[in-house]
Amino acid sequence: MNTTKIFEALANEKNETDISRRDALNKTLKLGLKAAIAAIPLGLSSIMSNRAFAQTSTPGVVDILNYALTLEYLESEFYQMGLASSGLVPSSDMNIIAQISKHEDAHVILLKSTITSLQGTPVSKPNFDFTAGGTFADVFSNYQTFLALSNAFEDTGVRAYKGQAANLLADKAAGAVITAALDIHSVEARHASEIRRLRGFKGWITQSQANGLPAAIYAGEDNTMQGGKDVKTITSVSADAITEAFDEPLTMAQVLAIAGPFIKA
Repeated sequence: MNTTKIFEALANEKNETDISRRDALNKTLKLGLKAAIAAIPLGLSSIMSNRAFAQTSTPGVVDILNYALTLEYLESEFYQMGLASSGLVPSSDMNIIAQISKHEDAHVILLKSTITSLQGTPVSKPNFDFTAGGTFADVFSNYQTFLALSNAFEDTGVRAYKGQAANLLADKAAGAVITAALDIHSVEARHASEIRRLRGFKGWITQSQANGLPAAIYAGEDNTMQGGKDVKTITSVSADAITEAFDEPLTMAQVLAIAGPFIKA
């Protein structure tokens, strides 16, 4: 089954406006990736139809697990290829990257097993293009590019899992699945923090600062509304600190906009 179609079938948020490159990308880019990032085809028109966004049905548990499995396939293969690229990962970071890779492999195994136990069929691993059509041609020869994409995938993964929490909670039979998802979610958050630190940034997200990555990954992270309250009005803590204390979810449609360019079929 074409993996892009999985995202299309599951996207349950209406696309009110087309996502443009100007809106989706950060104009201030670092690590020599400015030209590369600007070329990412984040616009959804080339990879999915408006009809998919108009769907209002809630995805089922197996659908959500296959969605998560696709993201875990992406991360698992990304780290495997990075570790197999001679001279890419410095010896000082090798143990960290190797351990993250093992975690991602284990996540794939767990999700496939869980889907099968629910009488579902695990989606096949798609073909990935981690250069995004040549945009990141040096991803496996330039360690800073590799880390930047790792950062993008990990931060996206954390928000993607959170984005499906409500759908899992709505299914009364999904108790064990929720536990498995939370087990993975917390580890993905640790990955994201570790990779951010390897890049020289804080381990948590401040406001919606993209640090050289596509702005779509951090859209909404500057939110200070929690539990129906604007936290700024009930504390003297700075807005920066407030946003660092909370992560915001991403919808399936938003995740597709970020991951789509790296999925070939």
